[in-house]
Formats: sequence, structure tokens, C-alpha cells
Amino acid sequence: MSAGKEIRGKIKSVENTKKITKAMEMVSVSKMRKAQDRMRAARPYATKIRDIAAHLGEANPEYTHAFMKTNEAKDVGFIVVTTDKGLCGGLNTNLLRLVTGKLRDVQAAGGTPLTVAIGGKGLGFLNRMNAKVVSHVTHLGDTPHLDKLIGPVKVLLDAYAEGKLGAVYLCYTRFINTMRQESVVEQLLPLSNTKIRDEAKAEATTSAHSWDYIYEPDAQSVIDELLVRYVEALVYQAVAENMASEQSARMVAMKAATDNAGNVIAELKLVYNKSRQAAITKELSEIVAGAAAV
Repeated sequence: MSAGKEIRGKIKSVENTKKITKAMEMVSVSKMRKAQDRMRAARPYATKIRDIAAHLGEANPEYTHAFMKTNEAKDVGFIVVTTDKGLCGGLNTNLLRLVTGKLRDVQAAGGTPLTVAIGGKGLGFLNRMNAKVVSHVTHLGDTPHLDKLIGPVKVLLDAYAEGKLGAVYLCYTRFINTMRQESVVEQLLPLSNTKIRDEAKAEATTSAHSWDYIYEPDAQSVIDELLVRYVEALVYQAVAENMASEQSARMVAMKAATDNAGNVIAELKLVYNKSRQAAITKELSEIVAGAAAV
């Protein structure tokens, strides 16, 4: 019965694993709802600042912010948003595979990719690739805070404003629904009036007439500050989208793990019952054979 004892040990082990995955699934369900609410709460601010940025871009064509200028530099910056923890299916793998292709394209063009890692998984991956990580932030927790994101991201923003970078890309996982998340690499800088205007029209209702604002103290100061806030809003929204995607992917992964554990337990119990029945049959045969011999 040593084989039966071994199978019972396996069943007990899988049952313990099933309890853990079930608990993680329930935790992810709770966190997913909060993350989705946080993501949706951030959208009105992002929508409004896109609307204002579009109006300012149309109202002051004579002033061009540094973020709207095209630089000739070959170096490119990447802001890579990933999770701090694993067990969320292929969420990080799909994004990092997409980022890897972009990094190789930049290197093939003769440029050097500069990266900012938001999340422990992305930081570890970029270090293993020997990519140049200029700054990073990890352990954001369940609630992202803008003050923790401004510092690392500002390194790339300042480098672009100084003309050291030809472009800056934002890489994250966009939340579509609970069962679907999409890996995205979108251009953050340079901004163009057309891009801002298209985003504003897509998410906000714009009127047919145009107008100008009264600037205090001057137009340059207001636009400089606004576009920095605009970029920060996009980064924060990307982090919020990624967190919502993380909890959704982890919930689905843990549910699949729980279901698979149940199937394994059923198969092991079937094997155990067969081996037990075979052992009982063998003992009965030996008893009958012994009785017949007597």
C-alpha cells in the first residue's frame, strides 16, 4: 500500500494548492473592482486635460512647446509599465515581447534605447537584457500615487526637452474588459496638435467654434505647465489601466489554476481507488488460493 500512501500525499498536496489559488482568486476579485473604479475615476481628468490641451494648441500656434518639437536624436526613451508580482498569466510576457521588438528596432537604427521601469517584473527583465535603465520605481502597492511616478518619468521628459531623445514611448497593458487586456506601445513624445485634437474629439464633446484663453502670467508659462501635467496624466492613466489589467488577469489565471487542481484531484482519486481495488482483489485471491490449498 506504499503506492496508495504516496497517492494520498499527492492528493493532500494538490488540495492545499487548490485552497491557496481559490483564496488568491477571491482576493483578485475584490482588488479588481477597486482597480477598475480607480481607472474609471481617472478618465474624466485625462479627458478634460486633453480637451484643454487641444484648445491651447489651436489658440496659440505661434508658440511651440518643447514636447511638440521633433528632435533629430537617434536615442529613444521607453516607459515600461509592468506589475510587481507574478501569477497573472501572460500579461507581462506579452507586453515585454512587444517592448523587446521595439528595443531591437531602435538598436538596428543606430540608436540607444533609454528605459524607465515602472514595476518589478519589467525592471528585472530590462536588467537581464542589459538595457540602459535610467530610473525605476517599484512596489507601488494597490493604489498608484502620482508623486512616486513623477520623478522617474521626469528623467526622460527632461532628456527629450534638451533634444537628447528623438521620441518617448509609453508601454503598458490597456484594460478592455475582464477577459481581455491589450499590450500597447504608444508614442508619448513628441506631441502634435493633430494627436491631441484627435484624442480630445474621441473622448470629449468639442464645440464647433474656437476661442482663446486669458493667460496669467503669460501664455508660455501656462502652456509649459499644462503640457507637463498632460503627459503626467497619460502616465498615471497607463499605470491605472495596467493595475486593472493585472487584477483581471490574475483572477482568470487563479480560477484556471483552481479548476485544473480540481481535475488533478479527481484523476488522482480515480488512480487511488483503482490501486486500492487492485490490492483488495489481490488479497482476496490470496485468501481463496490459501483456503483451496488447505
